[in-house]
Amino acid sequence: MSQALASSPVAEIVAELLTDAVRQAEAAAVLGIADVSLEVRCGCKGPGTVAWLDSLDVPVPEKFNSWLPLGERGRIARLGMTEFLIEGDAAVVERLTTTPRAAGVYPVQREDAALMLGGARVNELLRQTCNVNFAALNLADRPVVLTSLIGVGVTVLLEQTAQGLIYRIWCDGSYGRYVFETLHDIAHELGGGTVSPQHLYA
Repeated sequence: MSQALASSPVAEIVAELLTDAVRQAEAAAVLGIADVSLEVRCGCKGPGTVAWLDSLDVPVPEKFNSWLPLGERGRIARLGMTEFLIEGDAAVVERLTTTPRAAGVYPVQREDAALMLGGARVNELLRQTCNVNFAALNLADRPVVLTSLIGVGVTVLLEQTAQGLIYRIWCDGSYGRYVFETLHDIAHELGGGTVSPQHLYA
């Protein structure tokens, strides 16, 4: 199971498109996009996975396509019945990647491009790029949506933070540059742009 990428699959395009430091907070308030691909993560799946996670004291979302927080900045997402994405809590990821897997538990390589979107106009961007009505989802359910965004398969997690609602998006790293550049262009048209993650996630 993968832990952390050596480099972000979108690092070069992010460096090219990053908003001037003095304008980042302003851009993030309108519509910010940030790269969080280097957050530590791992994945696992299989019929024995729920019991294995329970044995390691890792909380398991009861509902399919939902998530739970891990520590201060981590999360575990249940993707369907028996596949899980764990991100952001280094201690939990370390435990999962160093503990021998039980029978019926298989690693899932997570070399994703991982992005965050937030700001007042984020739903305008999502309406242009995806056919899911995210505004209709119940945030109390901590939804996780597997869908298509600008023609690319993505996983989207909605998270309420002190800064407001943010959308975490994962896609295959090979599509990362296309996805990031396209979303940046739309964000820029709407008055936002590429920002550092701290401007979206306090």
